[in-house]
Amino acid sequence: MKRVIGIAIGIAFLGIAAFTLNYSTANWRAGYADIGVWFTVIAGFLAIAGLGAIIGTWLHTGETKA
Repeated sequence: MKRVIGIAIGIAFLGIAAFTLNYSTANWRAGYADIGVWFTVIAGFLAIAGLGAIIGTWLHTGETKA
């Protein structure tokens, strides 16, 4: 159950990152480069957090071999 919850949280972070990257692209196209840059940075951090949650959950909830 912990694995499912951890991966779901990671997927949620990746979804928020995708939304933020879409918002960044819209601002770039509208001519607001400064907002586009910062939302790209935020999207990168959210993507790192999402991947970290998924990979960390996968590694730390695996079966231990004794």
